[in-house]
Parts: sequence; structure tokens; C-alpha cells
Amino acid sequence: MKNSVLHKANTRGNANHGWLNAYHSFSFGSWYNPDRVQFGMLRVLNDDTVAAGMGFGTHPHDNMEIITIPLEGDLAHKDSMGNTETIKTGDIQVMSAGTGIQHSEFNPNEDKQTKLLQIWVFPKIRNVEPRYQQISLNPEDRINNLQQILSPNQEDAGVWIHQDAWFYLGKFDEDLSINYNIKKEGNGIYAFVINGNIIIDGEKLETRDGFGIWNTKNIKIEATKDSELLLMEIPMEQ
Repeated sequence: MKNSVLHKANTRGNANHGWLNAYHSFSFGSWYNPDRVQFGMLRVLNDDTVAAGMGFGTHPHDNMEIITIPLEGDLAHKDSMGNTETIKTGDIQVMSAGTGIQHSEFNPNEDKQTKLLQIWVFPKIRNVEPRYQQISLNPEDRINNLQQILSPNQEDAGVWIHQDAWFYLGKFDEDLSINYNIKKEGNGIYAFVINGNIIIDGEKLETRDGFGIWNTKNIKIEATKDSELLLMEIPMEQ
């Protein structure tokens, strides 16, 4: 039997530190909701705005796949693996924290804010060697299409992680309709509307709404206005 959960944008946790305004789809930091700890192996979906010239100091992670998607502006990154990079809008970055890493992130621009999505996924293998990957995407490939940005396979399009998950970005014109078929039995889908109005299997979603659906083999996506969508296929169990 098909199951679903709706997370309206205004039900998310919020932590506004001045330099950082963060919205949490799932429990994070000081915001805890026992009904919103994770969706399957998806643990964190943070919608962050970082003020000009500000950022996150050096901090540790382990045994987590961490994906960063800039939506506006740039993010400078430095880590204990020796990577010093700038992640720009249109890039996708992933870190497999594995046995442990430390990193810092900050907005290198003094005149504009940076907006990003940061996503944490539990890995299917613990204590892997830490790794870093960053790619640039062609945004035109997601116009009225689901552009694959992440998978479990190194040879596939996008970045890869240690989990049987597939992520997509789509930018849809009004009245576009598209179907998505689950790639692996037992996986569910978590959809996050970056902007616009989208209907998924009859559920009406607006900007920054999240919608999880599982025990289904496919879904129908309909844009009722020009919209952008992040679609994540995620294992529901380890």
C-alpha cells in the first residue's frame, strides 16, 4: 500500500543566527521533532542562506554522505583531505565523510548572500576512506527533464555516493507532466520544491514544500506553474 508524508515549508525548523538563516526539513541542531528525524536513509535537508563574507568554521563529520547544492552565489570549501575549492551555482559537491573529516565552508563574496541546500544521507558502508567530488552541470539539461545529479555508480552522470540513491534536478514549464519510475525496489522518493507549484500523485506542493512517498513503483509529476524540483530516490531501510 502506497504511503506518503507531507512537510509544508512553514512547518520546517528555523535557526536564524544572523550570518546564517537555516531551515530544516528534518531534526537538526536545536530543532528536534520526533516525527521528522529522517526519511529512510535521508537524514538532513537544510535550506541555508549565508550572509556575505560569513560561513561555517572548521567542524568534523564521519560516516555520512554530505551533498551540497548551491542555489545562488558561491561557497568556498576547505577540508582535512587537502581540498580547497569554490562551489558555484550549477555545481554539485559531495563528501563521503567515512572514517572522519574536518571542513569549513564560507561565502567568499563580500557583496551578496549564498543560498544552498545541504543534504546528509546515511551510507550503506561504514568507515570508508573519506573522499571529495565536485562537478559542474549544464542547467539546460534539466529543462522539462529530470537531470540526474547523483547515483551509486561512478560511471553514471553526476556525483556518486556510498548508497543506492539517485538524485535529480528538474526545471519545468507550466503544464508539463512527467513520470518517474523507481530504480530500486524498496526505495522511496522525497521531493523538494525549490520554487513553483507542483502536483505529485495528486498532492499539491508549493515552494520549499517537501513530500515523501514510498511503497510505490512510479509517480506522476505535474507542474502547474514554472517550477524547479529536487527529486531524491532514497532507500527506506538499510
